[in-house]
Amino acid sequence: MSSNIVLWVISFAFIAFFYPGIFLVFKNSINWFFAGAMFGIGLVLKTEDYQNILKSPLAVLFGTFCQFTIMPLLSLGVGTILNLPDMIILGLVITGSAPGAMTSNVISYLSKADVAYSVSLTTVATFLAPVLTPLITLLLVGQRIPVSFWSMFNTIVITVVVPLLAGFMVRKAIPKIVAKVEDVPALISVLSIVIITSYVVAANVGNLKKATFVILVAVFLINLFGMLLGFVAGYIPKFNLKRRKTLAIEIGMQNAGLGVVLALQHFNETVAMPAAFYTIWCIITASIFVRIVSFFGK
Repeated sequence: MSSNIVLWVISFAFIAFFYPGIFLVFKNSINWFFAGAMFGIGLVLKTEDYQNILKSPLAVLFGTFCQFTIMPLLSLGVGTILNLPDMIILGLVITGSAPGAMTSNVISYLSKADVAYSVSLTTVATFLAPVLTPLITLLLVGQRIPVSFWSMFNTIVITVVVPLLAGFMVRKAIPKIVAKVEDVPALISVLSIVIITSYVVAANVGNLKKATFVILVAVFLINLFGMLLGFVAGYIPKFNLKRRKTLAIEIGMQNAGLGVVLALQHFNETVAMPAAFYTIWCIITASIFVRIVSFFGK
């Protein structure tokens, strides 16, 4: 199922659009689904994944800096240029201020990029997210819309950091049992993404008919230029090609699921729309990226 995530997400999004009632029942459970996905990710993290951070701290610091500057500023810039409503700009900025998605590690592997570097960037950005995601959102859009730093901080800690650490500790405690069910965490993550995205579509059926195209354009531009700028930024520290590809993937693939959770918890379904679209779109572009890299690699 995880290998066909694009098909599953899009298919269920269509079902949610025409039969929203099926997914509206999940309104009060979205945080639990996301926490479950992060717990599953924690189950597949290994001690060496954390040790790799210490092997190239400056490279990880540079990549993390790019992650939390390029995407938030792109999100604000694109939203402003397209003259989008403040609520949509807020949704874009929250998505842009999120850490990289764990899916980027798989895409880096399939693209023959630097997987260890990808895991290091994702891990560090995820643990910094409780502070940086709400802080950046507050700085960029706090003058337009009230943003509560501490409320967002608490949500990220509860839905991201705690379940991630719990999954890691469970793996350390019972490694043999976890190894026998290694496909389960990926399945949990895919199901969570499908349900979260479908709920946002179901809750925004009316809004989608009015604003779908312009939001898609914004998401397309942010994702495209995010990956391009990530690749170009890799020239500054003189990264090799593998590491530049990794940086492009890591920056372009946001943890938009977290964006959805934050938008729903602290704002409304309209704010969550950009994150829901980004969840779908970055998976599609990542799949295309893998195919292009594979083609030129032959």
